[in-house]
Amino acid sequence: MATTFKNFLSNDLANTRTLLHEAIPVTGSIVSGTYLEGTTETNIKEYGHGMFQSIYDYPHLSSSANHILDVTFGYHTDSALRLAGLTANTQDSKKQNIYNQMAQVLVGYDTTGSIKHFTSSEGIEINDAIFINFARLLTKDELKKGSFTIDLYTGSTVATVKAPNTITDTSGASGYRVDSPAGEYGYLYSADGYERGILYYQAGIAILSGGSVFDGAFGNGGGITEAEAEDSTSFATLATASTISAVASGLRNRLNNLSFNNTTELNSTIYFCRVNHNDFNYSSNPTYLTGSKLRVKTMAADAPVSYLTTVGLYSADNELLAVAKLSEPLRKSSDTELTLRVRLDY
Repeated sequence: MATTFKNFLSNDLANTRTLLHEAIPVTGSIVSGTYLEGTTETNIKEYGHGMFQSIYDYPHLSSSANHILDVTFGYHTDSALRLAGLTANTQDSKKQNIYNQMAQVLVGYDTTGSIKHFTSSEGIEINDAIFINFARLLTKDELKKGSFTIDLYTGSTVATVKAPNTITDTSGASGYRVDSPAGEYGYLYSADGYERGILYYQAGIAILSGGSVFDGAFGNGGGITEAEAEDSTSFATLATASTISAVASGLRNRLNNLSFNNTTELNSTIYFCRVNHNDFNYSSNPTYLTGSKLRVKTMAADAPVSYLTTVGLYSADNELLAVAKLSEPLRKSSDTELTLRVRLDY
């Protein structure tokens, strides 16, 4: 325990913020077809309520499996798809509930107290939405702006389905919006310049406008044959006449690659511990003395010397809060001054 303390002055402290990024690739083989037992995809977890699918990087019953994302689908009450297939809609109320739940969290309410629609940058309502909710394990504090890319097989014929449509958040770090209760968001665009969805950076949620992304066939992926392309179900049919899980499976089978960089925000306080020439030249350690003499002195006339090994940060009540160890002892005498830089990350 220290017996001598030195107070920090205002210019002895500095605060810094560092953003660390990690590249996250999610291949189509992970979300569809890698782990099969017969016809069962063991890394896909289905639920009795049928409102979303959870995707894992290994069979989800394995102790080493990590949850990476959820996929679900919902539409607004006024959705043209819903109204066109009203008599045959499957899980109609659940699809509306999914849309409303996502919208009230990500978009909020208008002045009348009604839940807002998801809308494009031009104010066009997105009433049929596929939601990809990334696990916090992947996104960390947020998705890095301008780094998101998803390749989807979107065509309805063999010729077009085998050419993935690349969708990115081209608005990037300069064109994002800030009027969402869930934080910052940007718009997703395909290579042809058309708007295809929304990406919420802090929430870690990508929204695809299903009706505008997929042209006709939806159920099969990039490896389909010509006969399968002709027979495959359209997105409009699957969105209304099938379950949410069927829509989620349709997206997974159409996914070629997905990648983004996550962001970890590292905040730090730096303490500059300044040791003046007349500070800490002695030690209170009992081993510093032997026979009432300083161990580090060979002659009585020699100046006292100490060796610094540890820096302790104390509260105003002299309670030890943090300890920093030096890699090697530093020699300190009355003719030297030192500044030790101690950083606390949080």
